[in-house]
Amino acid sequence: MFDAFHRYFGPALARPLNIVLASCALAGAILLGGCDQKPPLSFQNLDITGNTQFAKDFSLPDTNGRTRTLADYHGKIVVLLFGYTHCPDVCPTTLAELSQALDQLGPQEASRVQVLFVTVDPQRDTPAVLAQYAAAFNPSFRALRPADKAQLDKVTSDFRFVYQKVPGNDVSNYTMNHTAAALVFDPAGRLRLYARDGQGVKPWVHDLGLLLQAS
Repeated sequence: MFDAFHRYFGPALARPLNIVLASCALAGAILLGGCDQKPPLSFQNLDITGNTQFAKDFSLPDTNGRTRTLADYHGKIVVLLFGYTHCPDVCPTTLAELSQALDQLGPQEASRVQVLFVTVDPQRDTPAVLAQYAAAFNPSFRALRPADKAQLDKVTSDFRFVYQKVPGNDVSNYTMNHTAAALVFDPAGRLRLYARDGQGVKPWVHDLGLLLQAS
């Protein structure tokens, strides 16, 4: 009787069972595939990953006259910020915060972060002055100095930064208005963050730590 039942209903029952099993297998594959996908990082600064409005690279002389690009710092997080050595507040504050952040990350992690300070005032910021200024905040900090106004205009335009010379009492006494922010590239050279100045040390420690852990 069982054999007759199986011969009659077996094929009809097997087909739905196969469909169910196939559906379960597909659902399992989807779930497993989802597990392989890493969740997006929760940054405290503005995540601009994939934003095409910013340039992907730069080419600028360092304080020794050697032309530098992102490729020179491959494998490191690069923090790129613009300013000038006569800046009364924003620049020294940000550089000091970055130095404190590296101290909190520890020497091993800090060695994987490169801070680059690009001057918007090459007229007064000679290579020697610029190198001394950057290193005063942290020995690992480096500075870049556009060779001329055309190169400065290009790099600031490429990275959506603005600057403006504000005349003072005499020719040498002037200030520079500039965008108060930094750009952060991950160790693979991809632009990841737009970091506004004046946020303190904690957001730097948090976001740099996340990028270091993810790389």
